[in-house]
Amino acid sequence: MSEGWAEQRRRAIEAHAAARQAVRDGEAARARELLAGFVREARERGLEAEALTAVAYGGGGGRLRTGLRGWYLRVDRSVAVGTDGEFYALSAPGGLLARLTGVTVAPSEPRLIVGEGGRDGDSVPLAELLRRRLGDA
Repeated sequence: MSEGWAEQRRRAIEAHAAARQAVRDGEAARARELLAGFVREARERGLEAEALTAVAYGGGGGRLRTGLRGWYLRVDRSVAVGTDGEFYALSAPGGLLARLTGVTVAPSEPRLIVGEGGRDGDSVPLAELLRRRLGDA
């Protein structure tokens, strides 16, 4: 009987994980639509993209070149939308080599609430950040 219970529990856990992943996938798809719309609108309005830089993990020493271009979404320049329509969290491992050669920052899965789960006041809807960057808020 305990094997039956263990199997039921395993299936329930897998079903729950699959449901959570489906919600995350749906959220990411909606966020990607918002990002694509932002890039189109920014280009139509002539909003210039700029070179994006990242901060080294733990701070301590300036910004690192990324080779990316786009639009910062926060005043602290911690997140941005690239001209490729991807969402970037702009932090990377630092060090002397990174300062000399720059860093590679991979796109992050976009969320509808940026900073969710962080400190109070750090969570902001993605749509609001995009409106602010376009100057609509």
